[in-house]
Amino acid sequence: NFPLTDTWPHSVSGSPGQTVTISCTRSSGSIDSEYVQWYQQRPGNAPTTVIYKDNQRPSGVPDRFSGSIDSSSNSASLAISGLKSEDEADYYCQSADDSYNPTVLQTHGEVRQELPRASPP
Repeated sequence: NFPLTDTWPHSVSGSPGQTVTISCTRSSGSIDSEYVQWYQQRPGNAPTTVIYKDNQRPSGVPDRFSGSIDSSSNSASLAISGLKSEDEADYYCQSADDSYNPTVLQTHGEVRQELPRASPP
């Protein structure tokens, strides 16, 4: 089990092919002091890691997913480019130290697809 604590979600929408960004801000301490992980959770499935150690992708995660840290705003961001329908999921941000002991979950965002409307016949 991932020791994730649910917080109030915010929703991010994007059309196929677009880039969406989800951010989380560390409420105490420096964002640089501990690594940030991002998890993707599709409906009915367990969370999987899409970014670890701030900006590293596990094997099998496409390079459409990228993580970054902004020290000035004390925040971390997950960008998903070339949005696909399979990207629709909850995304969780977690801070952890080098041994991956979890400390606190700051936020999570929900990516929703805006599917093109069908043209009338």
